[in-house]
Amino acid sequence: MIQRKDPLRIALHVGVYVVLYFVGAYLCGPLLLWAGGYMVGVTTAGLAAALFANWLALRIYEGRRVVDLGFWPNRASADNLALGMIGGVAAACLVLGPPVVVGAAHFVGSPAEHPSAGAAAVLTLLLAAGAAGEELFFRGYGFQVLMAACGTWATIVPVGVVFGLLHSANPGATWFGIVNTAGFGILFGYAYMRSRDLSLPIGLHFGWNFTLPLFGVNVSGLRMEMTGHEMAWTAGKLWSGGDYGPEASLLTSGAMVLLFLYIWKAPVRRQSSPLTGPAEGSARCEPLPPSPS
Repeated sequence: MIQRKDPLRIALHVGVYVVLYFVGAYLCGPLLLWAGGYMVGVTTAGLAAALFANWLALRIYEGRRVVDLGFWPNRASADNLALGMIGGVAAACLVLGPPVVVGAAHFVGSPAEHPSAGAAAVLTLLLAAGAAGEELFFRGYGFQVLMAACGTWATIVPVGVVFGLLHSANPGATWFGIVNTAGFGILFGYAYMRSRDLSLPIGLHFGWNFTLPLFGVNVSGLRMEMTGHEMAWTAGKLWSGGDYGPEASLLTSGAMVLLFLYIWKAPVRRQSSPLTGPAEGSARCEPLPPSPS
């Protein structure tokens, strides 16, 4: 594990990790875009690049496997994934349900063709792959090395801010949307800190992203047809989020506060982490699976 006294080595390891990600995206992105189209290509390229960067960085610097980042095949990971999905779905429903109830929004038919069950299933898989790819990159090797070397919040906050800023090129992005997206990045980092397990932030990320298309709203500016209807708002952009979607709304800011409280109080199963060490002040962590001989 890298120590605090090695700032140049930390910078080198994290820098190489980021370069590996972009190299992976550059190598596989065009092929996947050609084979699957824009949505499939971008999503699968991001996941493939994140897997490649983490796998190679771990092999070069740690002699470890990708599962050591927090992909343990155990009951604790399954429980954390479920807790995350419940939290993400509930938060999205809390943002979008009340406006429909009070008449600030209503459902209308989408001008796009109603998606088939197969298309909806494919979109669900893509949303899961997208959430896993983003969390693996942003909360993977580089994040965990920085957490071990620089401290918890000195890592969570800056990485969360970068997460938000990298969404600034999305369609319809606004400064408020980027602030809320950065808040989600910090939230996902806190979820990893609580669990030392990528399953919890992946579950939160996927649960939120999966629920928004069910209501017919944009996800970070991207339109994803799943149900054949969409939400039409009578309230202003401060509540609807405009073209960026509810992630640019004041309602989401409030829901994130509740989501932080949920992660704080939820019965998270904390796991052992080879790169970051045990969670501070935690009860006994779940033991690591034995390494192959």
